[in-house]
Amino acid sequence: MKNVIIGTAGHIDHGKTTLIKALTGRETDRLKEEKKRGISIDLGFTYFDLPSGKRAGIVDVPGHEKFIKNMLAGASGMDMVLLVVAADEGVMPQTIEHLDILNFLNVKNGIIVITKSDLVEDDFLELVKEDIKEQVKDTFLKDALIIEVDSVTKRGINDLIEAIDRISEEVKNKNLDSLPRLNIDRVFSVKGFGTVVTGTLIEGKINIDDNMFIYPKGIETKVRSIQVHGNSVKTAYAGQRVAINLSNVKVEDIQRGDVLAYPDSLIESMMIDVKISLVKHSLRKIEYWDRIRLYHGTREILGRIVPLDKEYLNPGDTGYCQIRLEESIVAKNRDTFVIRFYSPMKTVGGGVILDSNPKKHKRFDKEVLQYLKLKERGDTKEVLEEIIKKHSREYPSLKDISVYIGEKEEIIQDKVNSLCADKKVVSINNMYIHRYFYEELMEKTLNLLLDFHNKYPLKKGVLKEELRSKVEKNLKNKDFDKLLNLFIEEQKIKVVQNLVSIYDFEVVFSESQIKIKQEIESKLKNDGLTPRNISEIIQGRQEYKEVLEALISDTLVKVTDELVYHKEYYQKALSIVKRYIKENGSLTLGDFRDLIGASRKYAMALLEDFDKNKITKRVGDKRVLI
Repeated sequence: MKNVIIGTAGHIDHGKTTLIKALTGRETDRLKEEKKRGISIDLGFTYFDLPSGKRAGIVDVPGHEKFIKNMLAGASGMDMVLLVVAADEGVMPQTIEHLDILNFLNVKNGIIVITKSDLVEDDFLELVKEDIKEQVKDTFLKDALIIEVDSVTKRGINDLIEAIDRISEEVKNKNLDSLPRLNIDRVFSVKGFGTVVTGTLIEGKINIDDNMFIYPKGIETKVRSIQVHGNSVKTAYAGQRVAINLSNVKVEDIQRGDVLAYPDSLIESMMIDVKISLVKHSLRKIEYWDRIRLYHGTREILGRIVPLDKEYLNPGDTGYCQIRLEESIVAKNRDTFVIRFYSPMKTVGGGVILDSNPKKHKRFDKEVLQYLKLKERGDTKEVLEEIIKKHSREYPSLKDISVYIGEKEEIIQDKVNSLCADKKVVSINNMYIHRYFYEELMEKTLNLLLDFHNKYPLKKGVLKEELRSKVEKNLKNKDFDKLLNLFIEEQKIKVVQNLVSIYDFEVVFSESQIKIKQEIESKLKNDGLTPRNISEIIQGRQEYKEVLEALISDTLVKVTDELVYHKEYYQKALSIVKRYIKENGSLTLGDFRDLIGASRKYAMALLEDFDKNKITKRVGDKRVLI
């Protein structure tokens, strides 16, 4: 069944709370001060059943200008508003400010309710209606029904209920598949149960026993029980007013404005990128570094405005801005917000969050503005591509990306796969980078290899670990191997025995080097299984050293820093080991020494090399085949 939250709005003493009592039979003013002064100070909550069977939650907000902060906390979860205007006073300042706020929070549905209609003559009532129509002509209420009521005698209340029921069908269904998020608006303790928080569940579902997290406090907790409109339930759904009993958390540890969500599902940030619209009837413009109050969800945060595409914003202007905050915010892209001047506290504008976790931008940066325009359009696949592009250097996983975009992993998996298929995104062991960054890594790798080949033309390549430290030391070995494999698939590089080179690179010897090559190979072939030391072969001659190193992994096999074998005799020694172990089950160092007719030094060096290459392994004082 569809869940609907109905809220009130309007000037102080225009009859909002009395109207709610006429609709529901319940009083929403709960504080002693409210009852004493006869005005709403904080949010009031109740519910009532519509003729169609839907149970609608109701949020009653205070109308006094001093309590706008409380009004904003209640307005954030409204699906439909009853804009209340008293017939004897008409449109007043808080009527306009509340209407501005509802516009910025993207409330789509509403009814204009004229209260106290019995106190004025019909002619005056018509003037009030005309004034209302003029004030709402540029808002979401421009085509709204206007219903006259008398909350005391209940005249018009049935008509209002029928209209609410009918219009509630136009409210869009909430996203139940998203990760759950509840903006907390009340915290209190119930004897025998402990801490309870309330709020409107704006997306997703919350179940009993779910492990939850309170942002930005960083508190781990668990759902003990759930109530919706006074009834205990196992699951709460988006669009419902919810009371949740939490374990392992004290009342004093939580406050209005905190957010209840799954662990690791949201990111805290000290900045947000936004599209802002300013009210036309403000007397002030917004300039660089103006201090403002930001209202998001049920929270107020102080911050500074940085216009990105204009020097300043005049009343009625729209523009891209970065808001740099004095406390961390927990938000998602596409969330709405309201801003008020720091002082005097007047609502000046509002808009939509385009990036909830941006980097600090320079003003008038064309690339940044292009990115924000894309985010504003909201095409999920394009936005995903830009998010991956932006975070490529962090090698985000699918989970990371889902947090950046505010959707479940399974919802964005297909789109990420599609970007990979389009070759716009590259997967590296379940981490995702943009093609631009991938090509940047490739270019860096190729340039390093070319420089190496030019400097050491007789070396077959760079050791993988050395290359990783120069290209991308933040990647683990297995992930760097995957990156190199992608370069190999594109025939950009090759890897031979842990040495990386340009794909078509080959060592080319000069005539003098060919003679040295033949000399070294001949000596080592003659030495057989007891080769002379490398230092004896080189004898301090640089060209001999370079040629010998070039032959390693080709005709020569390096076993230790001082021993190198001709490949023919290395393979002969290996064959002896394999055959002997297959026939006898194992091999000792003494056995091998006798088999090859060499000293312990040579036998030990070869066996340890076979162990290192995982051909054999040592068990006690014997070797066996792996």
